Amino acid sequence: MIRVRASIVAALILTSVALPRSQNAPAVPSAQGKSTILEKVVVKVNGEILTLSEIERMQIEVLQDQNRQTATPRDLASDPKLMAALAEVTPQLLVEAIDLLLLVQHGHELGMKFTDENFKFALENVKKANKMDDRQLAAAMKEAGMTMDQLRQNFERTSIRQQVEQREIMRNMTLTEEEARQYFKSHPEQFMTPPTVTVREIAIMVPVETVGGQQTVNVAKDEEARDKAAALRARALKGEDFVALVTEASEAGTKANGGLIGPVLIADLAPAIGAALEKLKAGEISEVIRLGNGYRIFKLETRTASEVEPFNAVRNQISQRIYESRLGVETKKFLDVLHKQALIEWKDDAFQKMYEQGKAKVAKAG
Repeated sequence: MIRVRASIVAALILTSVALPRSQNAPAVPSAQGKSTILEKVVVKVNGEILTLSEIERMQIEVLQDQNRQTATPRDLASDPKLMAALAEVTPQLLVEAIDLLLLVQHGHELGMKFTDENFKFALENVKKANKMDDRQLAAAMKEAGMTMDQLRQNFERTSIRQQVEQREIMRNMTLTEEEARQYFKSHPEQFMTPPTVTVREIAIMVPVETVGGQQTVNVAKDEEARDKAAALRARALKGEDFVALVTEASEAGTKANGGLIGPVLIADLAPAIGAALEKLKAGEISEVIRLGNGYRIFKLETRTASEVEPFNAVRNQISQRIYESRLGVETKKFLDVLHKQALIEWKDDAFQKMYEQGKAKVAKAG
């Protein structure tokens, strides 16, 4: 199941000494005589609260993103391994979460909004990107423990943050042609074309038989197909035209265009094919390879090596990389201003301590 990821605020997590809800929030009698759990406020950021239940939900999200199995908030307080994992990542995530809240609040002050149409558009993009329909999305959200309101809140915060970055931060960043060329010159490894090959193939298929309701391969027919492929390879090595051999004997769909395949990225080749072509030079023939449902022979037509792309072809990539590298620095400057103006009220000493540890680590890293 594809998980619906939350925003950075959704990554807020509890300290390694997280307690079950019954130990953190008091139970009070309800009008019907039953106990009602009061929400515990963990922190206020300019009056906006984050509660224990929100944080517990985000703890689970973080652990799921790390491919750890977590079913309930109680797991976070009872599993030593999970508690240790939370303790490791908590400080930085708390810092990022508070930073995001400040950016979103600033966006709201500027009148930035996230409309129903924006939400509908974002939702359709999620479904399209993950190849989901409404039913599959609902199932994924249920598995993640996320409501539609929570998903909308995550989308809204991400959208507002991006708008703030565009308006308040990125617009102040400029990039000259000389700076772009210097970056290109200093980082050639980032702009390499991947190596490719173009080949022709001859495929001899091995018939599959159904015996007792199961598909099997007859050993004699397998050997027959292998021998036929070996004989075709021998003819090709003696100088017969490879395309003519394709037309005569190949049983692959590529027969119609002379067995031609490619150009193909070497990284995308099946391991067996990559190994067979690795030492070949243009014009040479591979060994017979057992691949899938038959035997194949390849002739290497061309091989292109990895090389630096022309500057003009990657100009936009260069700009994007430079802006991304500068965005962190400029965002930090902007957040420093927001922090000086913010009122952050912690209602839990352990959370505050973890947050301050994260802030110290960020400051030390520069």
